[in-house]
Amino acid sequence: MNRPLPAVRLRVPTHEDAVAWHRVFGDPEVMEFYGGRPAALSVYEELTARQRRHDAVHGFCLWTMLDAAGEVIGFTGAQPWRPDWGPVGETEIGWRLGRAHWGKGYVTAAALETLRRVRRAGTPGVVAMVRPGNARSIAVARRLGMEPAETYEHPTLNEPALCFRLTFDHAE
Repeated sequence: MNRPLPAVRLRVPTHEDAVAWHRVFGDPEVMEFYGGRPAALSVYEELTARQRRHDAVHGFCLWTMLDAAGEVIGFTGAQPWRPDWGPVGETEIGWRLGRAHWGKGYVTAAALETLRRVRRAGTPGVVAMVRPGNARSIAVARRLGMEPAETYEHPTLNEPALCFRLTFDHAE
């Protein structure tokens, strides 16, 4: 990316952010690689609550992403990999952004800050699980310096899931 990255702020998600995430991610295009349909508000209420717990325990979570005006535009952050398939025991970095903000560098800016915070927390590295057709997320993973690693068969989607990996050098 050759242009300057936009200003973005990350915060631990509040209970109110569940409503904002529900609104921002209510677009089927945004949800194309996450089941294709918008999720119920209760999904985001549980997710924001879980992220507050992650932050308290690990020092990182999926943070609410805000633009320079303070508008909720998505989330970016890291969390322990939860499913019982794939990179079990790893820390996953992830992001989701409202469509109105695509292509402006928000995810890259926020993900770079996530890498700084996760590394500072002592995490040895991160993985990003990406569906093969998700060119935007693959591009972000590569911009972060992540390399393609394993491929896992997704247990319900009947397709592979790509695992990108970045190991931190804590000697720096």
